[in-house]
Amino acid sequence: MTSTTMMHPVRTPVAEAPRATFPGIPFGRLVRVEWGKATDTRAAHWLLIAVAASTVGLMLAPILSPSSIEQSYTSYLGFAAVALSILLPVVSILTLTSEWSQHTALATFTQEPRRMRIIRAKITVSLMLGAGAAVFGGLVTAAGIGVAVASGRTLDPNLDAGLLAAFLLYVILNVMTGVALGALVHNSAAAIVASFVLPIGFALLGRASQLVAEWLDYSTAFSWLLNAEWSGHTSQILVSVILWVAIPLAAGLLRTVRREIN
Repeated sequence: MTSTTMMHPVRTPVAEAPRATFPGIPFGRLVRVEWGKATDTRAAHWLLIAVAASTVGLMLAPILSPSSIEQSYTSYLGFAAVALSILLPVVSILTLTSEWSQHTALATFTQEPRRMRIIRAKITVSLMLGAGAAVFGGLVTAAGIGVAVASGRTLDPNLDAGLLAAFLLYVILNVMTGVALGALVHNSAAAIVASFVLPIGFALLGRASQLVAEWLDYSTAFSWLLNAEWSGHTSQILVSVILWVAIPLAAGLLRTVRREIN
């Protein structure tokens, strides 16, 4: 053995052990899990029952007050839409805030570290609930119209495909306001309070300022949407969607991805 070899022994490279790779959780399974979280708890059951009961209850208004409320298909559908917009966003809020309010974020994000996939599953569940609620609202409306017609009343059949699409979009956008608040606030109580206080506050401010009423109060813009009044109001509707859905949702997603779990 030469001196060079003795001074500098040859090192045999050690092969690195292959890293274990695990397949990601299928997105369909994530959706099923989040669906269970959103619907299978006692609180969720009572909240969904309250959504259904309020929709049926508010439908009694045009049936019992034919002289003071417009008797048309669109009017009846509007009552169903308003009823769904009251409590349905709360369901979406709880869907997005449950991990933080119930302190299950560590377990959830450990099983699926890619947080955006969890959030996408929660948003998918919220949209599914919104679509199902819209169908339920349509059925309640049809039943209300049937009761009114059976009582000998004549209703104006002024409902078309455009108004039905507007009704569905109205329900979905109200659901997405809840999703955006839940994603941003991460606290169930605070987000629920904000979902009721902010619209009321901007509605009151809108009485003093036309600018606030038309551009910042999303209840006004969404009412135009529900009635398919796009002409002259398209810009206001889009601004409301950006301010109340797109911006807070984007900020909420960023916060969810970066937030540390204690």
